Amino acid sequence: MAKRNKSNHADEKTPRLSKELFKRSLAVFRYVLPYKGSFLAGMLSLSFGSLLFLGIMKIPGEVFNIISGDSTYGLSLNQVFLVLLLFLGTQGVLSYFRIRFFAIVSEKSMAALREDLYAKLVTLSIPFLEKRRVGELTSRITNDVTQVQSVVSTTLAEFLRQIIVLVGGIVIIIVTMPRLALVMLLTFPIVVVLAMFFGKHIRKLMRERQDKLAETNVVVEETMQNIQTVKAYTNEWFETNRYAKNLKDAVHIALKAAHMRGLFAAFIIFVMFGALFFIMYRAALMVQNGDMLKGDLVDFVVFTGIIGGAIASLGSFYTEIVSAMGATERILDILAEDGEIPPRENKNMPITIEGKIVFEDVWFSYPSRKDVKVLNGISLHLNPGEKVALVGASGAGKSTIVQLLMQFYQIDKGRILVDDKDADSYDLIGYRQNMAIVPQEVLLFGGTIAENIRYGRSDASDAEIEEAAQKANALEFINSFPDAFDTLVGERGVKLSGGQRQRIAIARAILNDPSVLILDEATSSLDAASEELVQEALNTLMEGRTSIIIAHRLATIRDVDRIYVLDNGVVVEEGTHDELYAKTDGTYHKLAKLQFAALENESNAEVD
Repeated sequence: MAKRNKSNHADEKTPRLSKELFKRSLAVFRYVLPYKGSFLAGMLSLSFGSLLFLGIMKIPGEVFNIISGDSTYGLSLNQVFLVLLLFLGTQGVLSYFRIRFFAIVSEKSMAALREDLYAKLVTLSIPFLEKRRVGELTSRITNDVTQVQSVVSTTLAEFLRQIIVLVGGIVIIIVTMPRLALVMLLTFPIVVVLAMFFGKHIRKLMRERQDKLAETNVVVEETMQNIQTVKAYTNEWFETNRYAKNLKDAVHIALKAAHMRGLFAAFIIFVMFGALFFIMYRAALMVQNGDMLKGDLVDFVVFTGIIGGAIASLGSFYTEIVSAMGATERILDILAEDGEIPPRENKNMPITIEGKIVFEDVWFSYPSRKDVKVLNGISLHLNPGEKVALVGASGAGKSTIVQLLMQFYQIDKGRILVDDKDADSYDLIGYRQNMAIVPQEVLLFGGTIAENIRYGRSDASDAEIEEAAQKANALEFINSFPDAFDTLVGERGVKLSGGQRQRIAIARAILNDPSVLILDEATSSLDAASEELVQEALNTLMEGRTSIIIAHRLATIRDVDRIYVLDNGVVVEEGTHDELYAKTDGTYHKLAKLQFAALENESNAEVD
């Protein structure tokens, strides 16, 4: 399983900082544009606050000058402290508005990004989603968006603030102490070059760490979705070890990144601050010789410290921003994918389908297994209102026919006609709204019974939901619950039995009122009592609709209009139950004889 995880991330290469990546990453700021007023207000608060901070940092030096009797600005000590209080009050107000405005921008813009990303995920094609695992995709909408949000809300603002402080501090030192400024500025190019070197490696490691964390999410998703299987095979410790291994790998990569950051910090301390303290030593000699005021020395010490801190912070913020560019790129890759249905803004006209369906020489291979032919020239037809059954061994192509009719995949060759028109010529939303499926394994949403039935038609009234439940033979068991239709079904419907879930799915299909009904082995996993109730509900549902029935239990399809027997993607027999059963050397006859004999033996055993 660990190997499988790695293969899923093989196509994700660590991005390199380039003009193309930078320009592409800026595309995410289109989500900020609706809140540009708040963004600009936040930037103004940030800029004025940063400049005011530099002003505040000038006050300690002025205090020393006043004490020494050499006031630079002609202010008294009381006046200086009044100015300090005014500056601090203004700084507090600006900080409040800066945080508030950036919070408005980041929360609302990232909520819009998450909404668009989720909308894109649910509208992507089945082949795209099959190439990726659930945990991997949820990581994009959680971890990656959170990383981008962190940059928009905090990192970008702090990065710009440090640039303002850095540039402002350098300007003040150059203007007020030009003799010392030259030595200090000589260290900058070295720091910048090495910061880029360290940043490149840290960025790569942080991207690897994000991928590993995405893999741990995959393990959690898979385990929780299949928790009954995990417990049935007592694989709790196996899954725990699998999760721990991925987590250990993520920690290992994070520690390597921390090692690189530590080396960078050591460089900053040794080279940058070493040079700054040497400059301070030179400044102290100038004060001693009478070439500089004591207060100016304090100013220099304060501003060199500020500049050094700004440079150190810029390296850290730089790596965070570039790391977020990688997350932005992954998000934009998904948003750039073509969805199989149009955006919500596109108005879809209702479509009415009568239910005539024709498959003409259809060939198909799944996109992930192009070398394996699943359908080999299938031809079949259904007239409106007919009930047609598909029979055959597992892997014969029965479910594939249904998936192609639903347009989950595109055929390789041939035609699928619906009401004498190519199926792919219809608007996809309107097309699918004419169809309903009752699968073998019904997975309900974790809400109430009413919400699960209403999923068939979102605007249905309570009376219509109750009527659909009654037709599905579900009303009796629903009303037996204390909360009736407001009963919570649990995640994936685990609080209901298999027969109850099936009848909820049938009620949902009845509410949808489809032209074409698909029953995918809807009773094969039920006991005799549940099957009888479900079969009665299905018979009600099939009345007047074109119905495609995938069945293993041949006793349930004796009365259908036509049966297609499939073998290895080919129709080998076609006809009614009586016609096919009469062919004693045929595939259907052999299957039916085996099943009916088994049923007779079970019946005799019960009598005995």
